[in-house]
Amino acid sequence: MWLTSSSIGRKFVMALTGVCLVLFVTFHVLMNSVALLWPVAYNMICEFLGANWYALVASAGLAALFIIHIFYAVWLTVQNRRARGADRYLVNTRPPQVEWSSKNMLVLGIVILAFLVVHMTQFWAKMQLQELVSHELTALPEVAGTPASPAMGTLFLQLAFQQWWTPVVYIIGFVALWFHMNHGFWSMFHTIGWDNNTWINRLKCIGCWWTSIVVLLFTAQAIVFTVRAHDNYYLTNYELQEQYGEFWEARAEAVTTGFEAAAAKVMKSVPENDPAAMQAAQIKFFVEEAPAYVEEAQKVVEYAGKQCPDVSVKAVAQLGRFAQQLEQQIGYAKQLAPQENASNNE
Repeated sequence: MWLTSSSIGRKFVMALTGVCLVLFVTFHVLMNSVALLWPVAYNMICEFLGANWYALVASAGLAALFIIHIFYAVWLTVQNRRARGADRYLVNTRPPQVEWSSKNMLVLGIVILAFLVVHMTQFWAKMQLQELVSHELTALPEVAGTPASPAMGTLFLQLAFQQWWTPVVYIIGFVALWFHMNHGFWSMFHTIGWDNNTWINRLKCIGCWWTSIVVLLFTAQAIVFTVRAHDNYYLTNYELQEQYGEFWEARAEAVTTGFEAAAAKVMKSVPENDPAAMQAAQIKFFVEEAPAYVEEAQKVVEYAGKQCPDVSVKAVAQLGRFAQQLEQQIGYAKQLAPQENASNNE
């Protein structure tokens, strides 16, 4: 197959995957611009994407593009080195018009890959991957000592950019991205045959402007995110707290619904015409199973109070009262438990 057996075919694959990656980078910077201008809408986008099937398909496709692009880049580099043989150790006699970036595309790619690993660890692993792995509170990453919803991207902006080294790593990655994209933009068109002097000059100009705008936007976003994170903007903004409250409202309702379902299951397992067995089952349920619901309810109330202290979440307030009532019922059941055991022994 000529896409793998010939140098031109391999370069074509590099160009094709490069086009797709340039489009993705452009989409990504626009999505980040939403976080810059309207953080609440950014969280809506994150929730919309999440771990939905279309987002997962897109993520898998994007990962495949990156892997293919990297694999072919290494393949072409090794091929070129073998073709040059010992000549690569000679004094460089390339004409001055050859760009520095064209001679260091692999190195630039490695720097971008390292930056990408950091970025994926800070965001993708804590958001989309976390949704796939577990929704348990104990498994969620913490922001300011409180579990963070994987759909709330602003919390992960807070977590990432409150670190002093994050903007440093990002800006280094953006510089490498500028050189890599600036050369790669026109080079991929050169590969498919747009190689006359008129079009190459135009494409170099377009590529320079396109890349510069994208990288400047990325850099501006990193700076703003860092300033806001150090000001705790993503933790104190009222509208964002309302969004965080929606997450805890759903958690509160889930605790109540889970308790009611568990209690109903116990009651169904006991004959209705046997009051003694019914009472024994109730006592056992409140002594053995109900405390776990109290503990979970108390955690939800505590975490919601920390993450959205300025917002009143009705379901969470109700859950707090429910936990207090449940504690009283557990205490009463524990008092009855010795009597019930004594009756059974007789």
